[in-house]
Amino acid sequence: MTTVSLTINGRAVSAWAEPRMHLADFIRETQTLTGTHLGCEHGVCGACTVLVDGVPVRSCITYTVACGGASVTTIEGLDEDEIGKELRAAFTREHALQCGYCTPGMLISARDLVVRAEAPSEQDIRVAMSGNLCRCTGYVGIIRAIQSVIGDRRARGISAIPGAGRSVLGPAGSGHGQAIVASASGAASMVSVSFQTVGDESLADWQPQASFDQSFSVNHAIDEVWNFFADTAAVASCLPGASLSGDTRAHNVSGKMRLKVGPITAEFHGAAQIDRDPATYSGTIQGSGRDQRSSSATRGMIRFRLLSQGQAATKVELNVGYRLTGPLAQFSRSDLIHDIASRIIAVFAQNVEARLSGTGRATPAAELNAGGLFFSVLADRITSRIRRLFRMLTRQKRT
Repeated sequence: MTTVSLTINGRAVSAWAEPRMHLADFIRETQTLTGTHLGCEHGVCGACTVLVDGVPVRSCITYTVACGGASVTTIEGLDEDEIGKELRAAFTREHALQCGYCTPGMLISARDLVVRAEAPSEQDIRVAMSGNLCRCTGYVGIIRAIQSVIGDRRARGISAIPGAGRSVLGPAGSGHGQAIVASASGAASMVSVSFQTVGDESLADWQPQASFDQSFSVNHAIDEVWNFFADTAAVASCLPGASLSGDTRAHNVSGKMRLKVGPITAEFHGAAQIDRDPATYSGTIQGSGRDQRSSSATRGMIRFRLLSQGQAATKVELNVGYRLTGPLAQFSRSDLIHDIASRIIAVFAQNVEARLSGTGRATPAAELNAGGLFFSVLADRITSRIRRLFRMLTRQKRT
């Protein structure tokens, strides 16, 4: 598992990817840009077409790690694009779509053709677009739409750009990926690419999928709570499903988190980097982990700060950011995660209080039953909505 850094729709992103992960899955699963569609997954139908360094590519057969440092444009990136707007209007006008599944790839390929073709004939357009298949329209409306956009732009004095301005030979994105270069002596040397291993101590900058704030209070002085938080093993023992291995007093620690979601049991193995600032009673925990069985991966950051509430009370403020990819990402709706996390933190707070008070040892579950928490949250929401509906009906009946 590696962390790949590239630019998508003008925004720098960094996320995990297996060496065999194709760009389409990376775009859809780690960036939730689901406008890129997967059809044949063999590079034939063209539904997954995106621009890599300005060149149309089949993202279903393009390795993500080969695009490290490249610039990727998906259909979402054409929202404010001038040619994209003209093509969407023409597709609507010429009835160039029906089910719409092939349309994102069609528009990406069509935009490239509009940029580089000066005055193509209908046959030229058909040949240029032959790599994008449509099972609905018969292509007539698509060809007319593209032809009309090219004609309108040329009539306005906008000339084609030969080769769309491309100056680099080789596969799209190859100018940024990892390569082996032979020196004059015949020895091969490696050219580095902008990704890191999961266990890399630097834990490079990344963008969370979602974040939220949470807080709780314990009935102990701030110095006592701070000293407890400095004991990484003790803190981990208060969190359901968490356990550490190796030197728990180090700046970088290793461990695992067991998670159960319905019939799925996952065990995330990973590493965390812990930074503390005694002067401000604050700190940061950055962590990453991966479950081998489900190929799901997660990365998170927790910023914490302790605030004194008198001689015998301390408030713990948390800011949590996370990203989840793979099969388990289907459970990562931010509002549900927030509710579930609130319940986990409540259990954690109870365990911390128990450890600090000496009234009993914290006994968290061997695994975190996220499925049970999910259905508990869902049941509470349904009950709340039924109550609101009942109150609304009662008010209407009275009036």
